[in-house]
Amino acid sequence: MAGTSHGHTPAAWTGVIIAFIGFCVSGAFTVLANVWGFYAGLAVVVLGGVVGMAMKAAGMGAPKAAHNDLAEVIAANRLAAKV
Repeated sequence: MAGTSHGHTPAAWTGVIIAFIGFCVSGAFTVLANVWGFYAGLAVVVLGGVVGMAMKAAGMGAPKAAHNDLAEVIAANRLAAKV
């Protein structure tokens, strides 16, 4: 995946960092046996996903790859097979 720059965007980093913080909060409140704190941490995890998707929609995510027409792909494969 390193060749495709998967996840190397501000949107991905921000979403994951927020979700990680929420995970840590939930874990701490689980140990402390505090139900409301646990659910607050889960809400922060969900917030991380929402923030990441919002940033991607705002153009801070990875651009979508352009797909080649099927006929072009078939023609290129036939050329490669003849060589």
